[in-house]
Amino acid sequence: MIERSEVVDVFGSVADLYETARPGYPPQIAEEIVAYHGGTPLSVVEIGAGTGKGTEVLARIGAPLTCIEPDPRMAALLATRFPDVDVRASTFEQWSPPAGGVGVLACAMAWHWLDPATRNAHARQALAPRGTLALFGHRYDYADPGQRAAIRSALQTIDPTVRERPADWFHQDVVDHGRFVDVRKEVFRRDLPLDKGHYLDLVRTFGPYLSRSPERQRRGLTVLGRLVDDFGGTVVLDLRTTLVLARGEG
Repeated sequence: MIERSEVVDVFGSVADLYETARPGYPPQIAEEIVAYHGGTPLSVVEIGAGTGKGTEVLARIGAPLTCIEPDPRMAALLATRFPDVDVRASTFEQWSPPAGGVGVLACAMAWHWLDPATRNAHARQALAPRGTLALFGHRYDYADPGQRAAIRSALQTIDPTVRERPADWFHQDVVDHGRFVDVRKEVFRRDLPLDKGHYLDLVRTFGPYLSRSPERQRRGLTVLGRLVDDFGGTVVLDLRTTLVLARGEG
């Protein structure tokens, strides 16, 4: 498993591939955030913005947007894609929020990289009074139960230490820590067909893959490639996107 301290060195090495291979987010997420917040916020800050998959949605809100991204290679690509966004090459823990806090603090697929002991408290402290926390991310499953069983069995054979987080785990994380009120969850789902090349490119951007030795990476791609061939050349993902919204008290 990748340690939080190593994430900068891991994902930056595949920044371009990350941008092309990772699926985007439903544009309705921007509308849901604005409706929950009660109008367009004065400011939006995104934690762990990467190459801008979540930024694409957050930019639709129409508020001044700051993106925090610790990896300089991903931050550089992000700045190129979004020249009007204020990109800060920093960790969330090192970043200092502006006086009065921010209207919306968002995080797409990066909440698990933050310190679990402090992330909720830091997020609450960064928000303006009655500000909105918006967390969203994908969970990759398989539409065909046969494909799911075959792929999971193969991956367990290659590396039995691989574990998946529970679906919508970050919703429970926010609820359990009790720093926020009016916690809501919305789920979007769609089928995403991928041919072998696109599927293997996506796998190559996953943390568990990147944390393995080159030999295990090669073995994994070989086995998965053969399975996709057996499936007729296409994998259909059941792409589950969860949005969690919460409000700071006060």
